Amino acid sequence: MKLRERIPGLLRERSFRRYWTGQTVSLIGDEISLIAIPLAAVLVLGADAAEMGWLKVAGLLPTLLLSLPLGAWADRQARRRRAMIAADLARAALVLTLPLAYLLDALTLGQLYAIAFGVGALTVLFDVCNATLFVSLVETERYVQANSLLSGSRSMSWLAGPGIGGVLVQVLTAPFTLVADALTYLVSARQLASIKPVEPQPEPVTKGHFTAGLRWVVKEPTMRALFAWSGTIQFFNFMFHTLFVLYATVELGLSAGVLGAVLGSGAVGGLLGAASSGWLVRRFGIGASVVGGSLGFTVPLLLIPLAHGPLPLVVGTLFAAEFLSCAGVMVVDIPAASLQTALIPRAIRSRVMGAYRTLNHGFRPLGALAGGALGTVIGLRPTLWIGTAGAVLAVLWLLPSPVPGIRELPQSAEQDTVAA
Repeated sequence: MKLRERIPGLLRERSFRRYWTGQTVSLIGDEISLIAIPLAAVLVLGADAAEMGWLKVAGLLPTLLLSLPLGAWADRQARRRRAMIAADLARAALVLTLPLAYLLDALTLGQLYAIAFGVGALTVLFDVCNATLFVSLVETERYVQANSLLSGSRSMSWLAGPGIGGVLVQVLTAPFTLVADALTYLVSARQLASIKPVEPQPEPVTKGHFTAGLRWVVKEPTMRALFAWSGTIQFFNFMFHTLFVLYATVELGLSAGVLGAVLGSGAVGGLLGAASSGWLVRRFGIGASVVGGSLGFTVPLLLIPLAHGPLPLVVGTLFAAEFLSCAGVMVVDIPAASLQTALIPRAIRSRVMGAYRTLNHGFRPLGALAGGALGTVIGLRPTLWIGTAGAVLAVLWLLPSPVPGIRELPQSAEQDTVAA
């Protein structure tokens, strides 16, 4: 078989390949900042559990406040790709202020909060526009393949990002590591600027335009169940994530390099999950893959608060948790994202994604606040038990819903027209 024939069909298409390349590079940068910003707060500024909770909230609050209005705005725009490019450039500029402030000995927690909020707001804008750009590049029957490629990129970012980030933090210090994240935003902007997809015409503003996406989500039973499930996972998972770096470095005694390696190890599981997701969907169906993947993602995280004893045992436990959980998250993310994309009518896509981010991602700052508060009051390990157990139980939203019985993607939603 020739090398070209081994390349997935979508990657042989110029526009999708460039889109995918930009997304891949940006995801690696996001993983670098995911470890560098919390480490800057802990190692440079001495942040405690409550301050780590507020830092996480600052980055997540824009999702709760801005997703609906930006989704409504995006559906009225003819050139969403340009808005995504502007968001990339602005995020790069904001992130670069952190190493500059550190160089001038002026870095503060207040600045970290402000930059986290600004980057979070621009990410909301990027994502609600990206929902429409994606379907401008990919046909319905290729959603699973496209999401598998993007999820594979996410797994690679988990492999490369934390490891690179951990090493760079040790060599350059946490603030200077963020220069790498800024560069990835510039690469993403450049790749987006090089493609010319045919974007759908903007929707006219009529009565109910602002709330159309939210009303559709509440009425559609499959999407309603998916949103309730995802929102519950988001809440409890961000209780966990808010304290994980503090728990790993302070209570378990891991260095930045070891922590980066632990986080990066999950990418191997993620790659396995992404590679097998297509087969699992074909074998068991979309819905069963979502249910099984949900448990595969959340159950292994119970090992993290269980970790104790000699350092090699602790590290081995964390490696196993990351590997298995990341494999599960890929198995669930690919069919869930494909199902949501196929269900949402084109006319209200950005507004539905805005509602999605508000209803589900909006639980993230609440989970982060709860994690910071509980971590201060009852301790890190008990809070991690609550966060991981709560995420496991989120699957109960799916079991009585139509989701488990869905075998194939619906084909008609893209042709639907929805009155605002």
